[in-house]
Formats: sequence, structure tokens, C-alpha cells
Amino acid sequence: MVNQTDPFPSTNVLGETLQACSLDPVTGFYRNGCCDTSLLDRGSHTVCAVMTDAFLAYSKYLGNDLSTPRPEFNFPGLKAGDQWCLCATRFMQAHDEGVAPHVKLASTHLAATEIVPLEILEQYSII
Repeated sequence: MVNQTDPFPSTNVLGETLQACSLDPVTGFYRNGCCDTSLLDRGSHTVCAVMTDAFLAYSKYLGNDLSTPRPEFNFPGLKAGDQWCLCATRFMQAHDEGVAPHVKLASTHLAATEIVPLEILEQYSII
């Protein structure tokens, strides 16, 4: 039986060791700065994205306000330029709507490609 809490191997979409996405603010399903994932991560927080004003407004419009600080959750709120581990489905949705943010491939977990084709991630690649 698979232990649901065990993270999947930390491999990025380039087939290399997963690099940190952000330590300021600290991101990731495990809040370790990386877009690591496991069976517990039902949202697949695997895409290391660089926030844009357009994406933040889009996410807020859809009911996921990433820009407002939430001190009770130790969440500082995001601004354009911040890096954050996004749910792969939200990234794909933003791509379909023309507001997808840039992506750091070295910091995007291989599991993201189960939802977002690598070719699409590459279209938004920076660094």
C-alpha cells in the first residue's frame, strides 16, 4: 500500500532535481519552498508560477484571492513578481483563458505534466 503522506520523487519537468520555487513567501503544498506533491495534494500544487497582475485578478475573480494577506494562515498575500506553487488545473484554466503566468520549469514538478502538457508549460517558461 502506498503511504499517502510520502512525497513523490522531487523531479522537475526537465527530468532533473526539483529546484526551490520560493522561500519568500514560502510556497508549496508542504510549505517547504518547493512544488513537491503527494497523494494528499489533491490540487496538484506543482506549477512554479511567477505571479502577474492579470493572473492574480483572474484568480480572485474565480474565488481564490491570492493577493490579500491572511495573517491567520501566515499568508502574506502575493503580488506581481512573486513565485508560487499553483494548482496545475488552475494553471491550465488560466492558459485556456489567456492569462497564464510565467513558469519556472526547473521548479515545476514532473507531476504537473499529468494535467498540463509539457509543450504548454514550455510556452510560458522563464529562466
